[in-house]
Amino acid sequence: MPYLLLADLVLALHVAVVLFVVGGLAAIVLGNLLGRWPVVNTLRFRVAHLAAIAIVVAEAWAGVVCPLTTLEMALRARAGAATYAGGFVQHWLQGLLYYELPAWAFTTAYTVFGLAVLAAWACWPPRRRAAP
Repeated sequence: MPYLLLADLVLALHVAVVLFVVGGLAAIVLGNLLGRWPVVNTLRFRVAHLAAIAIVVAEAWAGVVCPLTTLEMALRARAGAATYAGGFVQHWLQGLLYYELPAWAFTTAYTVFGLAVLAAWACWPPRRRAAP
């Protein structure tokens, strides 16, 4: 089984989730301010976005390591690979996700970001269908 490849795929998925959470809020704000992206107010998109950041905030407050990080590290260990050594793409993707800060800094950042998502929900409530 190509465990290192699977670990890299999990890392890419992790980056995609981060981009969805961060980019989703940016899209919601810009889409509403510019009035050009009605899809950002669909109920399906907004619930998925809110759920994603809610999970991150809950994990941070509970002191739980993200399951994607746990899975990636387990796959790397199974492959006999070093935790964060690897190819160019892997190195840069990991650089985007992992920082050396105390846990409380991440919990605070995630909580503030979650509150910003809730504020966007209040400012621009989702709709069942995108506006034409």
